[in-house]
Amino acid sequence: MRRNRLVGVVVALVVVWIVVVTVLISREPEPGAASPAELRDRLERALTERDADEFGLLLGGPGGQADDFAQTYVDELRGTTGVSVSLRPDGTEPRVATVSGTRSDGEPFTYDLSVSEAGGRWHVDLTPPL
Repeated sequence: MRRNRLVGVVVALVVVWIVVVTVLISREPEPGAASPAELRDRLERALTERDADEFGLLLGGPGGQADDFAQTYVDELRGTTGVSVSLRPDGTEPRVATVSGTRSDGEPFTYDLSVSEAGGRWHVDLTPPL
């Protein structure tokens, strides 16, 4: 009788654990952005606010590596001001996100990031833009 109760408790704990993990996974934000305009806005906000979590969600790479890279990336932007993002060649089918701003020493900077769409979600890619 005691053994049956113990097995029942263990099974109940496993079921609860599976339900909790499933709920947590379903609540995770979907990577990427729903549109190019949303990608531009979220990317600009993530870089301006130095939000590595948000930036990591916009990257098209694997989760763990993207998270580490995102933190290092936004750390490099400390001290910059006036960060803005524009999409090229146009805002509906962009291939490049151009990031610009001013370094802490007053010098302007501009660089390009590749943009891609997969499965209806827009991402920043870490490959050189063509």
